[in-house]
Amino acid sequence: MKRRELDSRLLILVTLALVAFGLVMVYSATSAAAAVGGKDPSYYLKRQGIYAALGIVLMMVAQRWDYRRLRALAPMLILVSLFLLVAVLAIGPAINGARRWISLGPAVFQPSELAKVSLAVWAAAYLSRRPAPQDLHELWRPIGALAGVFCLLLILEPDMGTAIALLLMLFGMLVVAGTPTRTLGIAMAIAGALGTLAIWLEPYRRARYFAILNPWHDAQGTGFQIVQAMIGMGSGGLFGVGLGQGIQKIFYLPEAHTDMMLANIGEELGLVGVLAVIAAYALFAYAGFDIALRCKDPFGKRLATGLTVLVCGQAAVNMLAVMGSAPLTGIPLPFLSYGGSSLVVLLAGVGILLNIAQRGGAAAASVPDRGRGDGRARAARARSGGRARKPRRVRDVRRVAGSRRSASGS
Repeated sequence: MKRRELDSRLLILVTLALVAFGLVMVYSATSAAAAVGGKDPSYYLKRQGIYAALGIVLMMVAQRWDYRRLRALAPMLILVSLFLLVAVLAIGPAINGARRWISLGPAVFQPSELAKVSLAVWAAAYLSRRPAPQDLHELWRPIGALAGVFCLLLILEPDMGTAIALLLMLFGMLVVAGTPTRTLGIAMAIAGALGTLAIWLEPYRRARYFAILNPWHDAQGTGFQIVQAMIGMGSGGLFGVGLGQGIQKIFYLPEAHTDMMLANIGEELGLVGVLAVIAAYALFAYAGFDIALRCKDPFGKRLATGLTVLVCGQAAVNMLAVMGSAPLTGIPLPFLSYGGSSLVVLLAGVGILLNIAQRGGAAAASVPDRGRGDGRARAARARSGGRARKPRRVRDVRRVAGSRRSASGS
């Protein structure tokens, strides 16, 4: 079996296993609360199942559709995403103080999920045809400016978690493209400073971020969600209290089926269940990065990296938040948390990854990887008046041959 076939099968297996496990845990986390609230106990399961089926269909379509066509669609995807991010601020209903969703009849769509993939496609297309940014000036135009516009619109919703996911994704793509570590470090420091300012200017964000220092100080207020997550994780022990037997999800742990899904898994399936989830994301990262490593097409290489970081980066941030090691940002657990937009878009992203695995290895090797080296080559040709200089060894051999002919002629 070829390596790319192994990566594809591993990616499919891990993704479908996470989706199936997520359906089970969504039912476990919502059935009791739905029954107490007078709803059908399987209400959330049915909705998530419909979204999972739609996502799997899109994954199969994306797996068979040539990913290289996305390069031409990148500008349109960016414009559509920006329009939707602006529209949701104007017409989106306010839910829990945030405007993040657009209602489409019985369905609800979250534009920020489309924005993640759109920015990944555009950044991959841009970085595949130009040299990687070498300093802040090159990084700012246009990648930094466009990312800043996206992050500003997301913070206005407010949705700082998605803004963080976007920056993590771009960071991974720029590393692969060849941007120096020093430049990326300075850029992330600037982004961190601006993020800290946004947190400080908003009282609820400031309270939430300081809550991780000592959540027990205000266990009934800002630290309530973190404290309840810790209680759930701790009460699970090694093997958990049993699937469906957890009590934190019944009006104790807020958002047990979305942001706090890992806490519910920890309570019902214990440390073994949590480690199994971590191992699944580790396998996803291995397969995704291996696909990117073996892809010969620069566009595919950067896009595969971005999609892999998008999934695994969100998973890492969510896990750290649930364990009380990072502030709560509202980032869901990919494939496991309840949420139709996230599930559908991420499954479509997996389909793109699978297509890159199939077609990227057979891409024309003549397509240059326009990273750091190509930029230096063009600069050298420009300094030499546009003519390519011959290698020094060839020039030396010709010089010696010419001197020998002169010596024999004399």
